[in-house]
Amino acid sequence: MNFKAMHDQLRRELLRRIERGTLSASLLSRQTGFGLSHISNYLHGRGQLSMDAVDRVLAALHLSVSDLLTMSQPRSRLDDGYGGSVPLVSHHAALFEPYIRVVPGQELLHVPNRFLEGLRAHAPSPRRAWERFVAVRISPADALPMEPLVYPHAIALIDRHYNSLVPYRPDRRNFYALRNGVGLQLRYIDFIDHRLVLRPHSLAFPIGLLDVDPGESPGDLIGGRVAVVWNET
Repeated sequence: MNFKAMHDQLRRELLRRIERGTLSASLLSRQTGFGLSHISNYLHGRGQLSMDAVDRVLAALHLSVSDLLTMSQPRSRLDDGYGGSVPLVSHHAALFEPYIRVVPGQELLHVPNRFLEGLRAHAPSPRRAWERFVAVRISPADALPMEPLVYPHAIALIDRHYNSLVPYRPDRRNFYALRNGVGLQLRYIDFIDHRLVLRPHSLAFPIGLLDVDPGESPGDLIGGRVAVVWNET
């Protein structure tokens, strides 16, 4: 395992622990003495740690380098057969976990390779290192603002390599899976005065505003473009 691979494996383990609720960025900051912004940048793939910093993080997790070497790293991928195996994941994993570990019993959606390979990407290089396609199930409360495009219990396929505001098609608005706090929302968006304007499809719901913090770009708050929605019938 080279240094970059070790970095990636450590980042995956941190994100898995955060998703499980056994770790947080603020707790890791206190345990290691690193600034919260430094931890956040590392978790989002915007920086690396020195060897000394890696040692401090491993000590906080009660892990060793050999533990990283033995951790399995199965990843979702495009199959050579029927179609691409796209994992159905939690909203948190879709937004924050660059690498999706497919575990026994996890639901996988089979999508034709031809469809997935035909989708155009538009993302900066750090995001291109993420697993590209994930799917999430949409709760009734999350679906209502986007009806009739999205109905309760629909499944949305998210292209995490498209977090640009550039329209995918000139005659149609993109809609996105967005990070709002630690939750996921589906919305159309505009970027005005350092804010994302969150626009529902249904006029019965209000427009929202989401501040883009200094040092962030709009793309940092975009989990990905919603490429297709499967509504239950």
